[in-house]
Amino acid sequence: MDNFIVSARKYRPVTFETVVGQQHITNTLKNAIKNNQLAQAFLFCGPRGVGKTTCARILAKTINCENLQPNGEACGTCPSCISFQNGNSFNVHELDAASNNSVDDIRSLIEQVRIPPQGARYKVYIIDEVHMLSQAAFNAFLKTLEEPPHYAIFILATTEKHKILPTILSRCQIFDFNRIRVEDMANHLASIAKKEDIKYEDDGLHIIAQKADGGLRDALSMFDQIVSFSGADVTYRSVIDNLNILDYDYYFNITESLLTENTAKTLLCFDEILSKGFDGAHFISGLSEHLRNLLVTKDPATVKLLEVSEGIKAKYTQQSQASSVSFLISALNIANQCDLNYKLSKNQRLQVELALLKMCHLLSVFNLATAPLTAMPDNEQLKKKPDSAAIAPQQPALPGNTVAMVSDAPASYSTTPKITETPANQTPEPVKPAPAPVEEKPKPTFIPNAGATASIKIPSLKGIGSITETVAEEEEDPYEKGDTKEDFSIDDFLKHWHIFAARVKAEGKMNLLTVFSSEAPKMLKPYMFEVIVENKTLEQSFREDKPALMNYLRKALNNYDIEVNTRIDEQVRVKKPYTSQEKYQYMAAKNPKLIELRQRFNLDFD
Repeated sequence: MDNFIVSARKYRPVTFETVVGQQHITNTLKNAIKNNQLAQAFLFCGPRGVGKTTCARILAKTINCENLQPNGEACGTCPSCISFQNGNSFNVHELDAASNNSVDDIRSLIEQVRIPPQGARYKVYIIDEVHMLSQAAFNAFLKTLEEPPHYAIFILATTEKHKILPTILSRCQIFDFNRIRVEDMANHLASIAKKEDIKYEDDGLHIIAQKADGGLRDALSMFDQIVSFSGADVTYRSVIDNLNILDYDYYFNITESLLTENTAKTLLCFDEILSKGFDGAHFISGLSEHLRNLLVTKDPATVKLLEVSEGIKAKYTQQSQASSVSFLISALNIANQCDLNYKLSKNQRLQVELALLKMCHLLSVFNLATAPLTAMPDNEQLKKKPDSAAIAPQQPALPGNTVAMVSDAPASYSTTPKITETPANQTPEPVKPAPAPVEEKPKPTFIPNAGATASIKIPSLKGIGSITETVAEEEEDPYEKGDTKEDFSIDDFLKHWHIFAARVKAEGKMNLLTVFSSEAPKMLKPYMFEVIVENKTLEQSFREDKPALMNYLRKALNNYDIEVNTRIDEQVRVKKPYTSQEKYQYMAAKNPKLIELRQRFNLDFD
């Protein structure tokens, strides 16, 4: 029975062409050999298992090859190449600095350097893990490294370049090895599987390559382990079972539950993951990677950042189409915060479940925030009032019904005006006839900083100079005209006031938003409201957008007599709500849907 040789040794590259994923280094070394521009010292640095020692051995064999190929590769058949491959070359010396790191070891090396090569052009010294040398050993090595004999070449290899003295670095040509790409490793594993007559699935090889984290030696070790486990059949299922990796399907199912706001399914899926022995930190880290992959799949320019097989990439593409960018970014932020707080939490499972619940309700938050902007109610919907007999008592209306309203409004505006009912044993006072219609005056023209109120009207242009009535009529009128005067409740007015405030917020008009965020408008008399502002800047902002506000309110409430003016009061300050009524007004300003909720269920302030 022959001894088993692991794949990392059996398929170790013997030429520059067979080195995986380091073409930028192998091409440079081949050109240096062909042009006879070899330095006296090289430093190969990079993460584990990426080919540093392998490239050092290939370089040592190639520079002593007697029949160098035109492409810069060693022939492999000359006596020098054969002796190197058999391990009995007298001109290539390997030194492990981890176990030979003293000054005496370096002194012995310096003594060997004085002996010229035998039957070859160069004498090569490969020092692996060179960062393990002591301070004194480095200092003893400096002079020889800077001015070695013409036939001596030093190749140093390390995984921790920062531990090497700058004086050593300045005497070497430094080559930084990269982590090997997942695609390159998967292709290399597939070629080995074909040579060994091993069945495999592309998804399984990609999982091995991802788990190796850029190290080909790690990938080959896992490959041998899975071949032994699965009986020469490397499938996706055998890989995730043997390497203790969460299946992609778990993350796809979790994300689907998040998008459909199915909290029960999400928590049950997470419980199943925990029952299989996976840690919550491992799950949340994998979920973050999954959300990141969905995000990069949204843009065709970034799909190349997705290091998965074609079958898994198709699943990512399908699910990314059902996910919005805002949802993915917010979910990533929640997952990242959970990952940071996981180790500090005493109840780690609750930490992950809370993060999943937040992600489940992200879409509801987005829909609530954008509802006033995407679906503005039209006039027909606003005219349809709920049945007062079946749902709630009729709300107090503005004048026009048989209810008299108190004229002087309180300092803090209330959404339920005080009403005075007429006793049954008293004769009601006769209703005063409505005043005769006044001749319509010209529409107001707004003049910046004209005064303390926002509704200053200028006289007609008929009697000014030579300006004729025709020119005045041609002046642009910002208001829509109408004759209807439908009654409306105070809650209806506030509802549309907040809807317009949401539109202002979406447009980014911060000064105007300050006006809408202050106290609610006070009713001075029927259909006449007043807003208190702190300064002229806010007044000017309100005046500029007043036509749009008036047109919206008049059209939405179907009453063209509505007027909203401003009054400057520099002493006004935001008052903290204390009473139940004030708290309701404060919450309704942030969420206008509370008004509809109160109307529908006939709720009181107590």
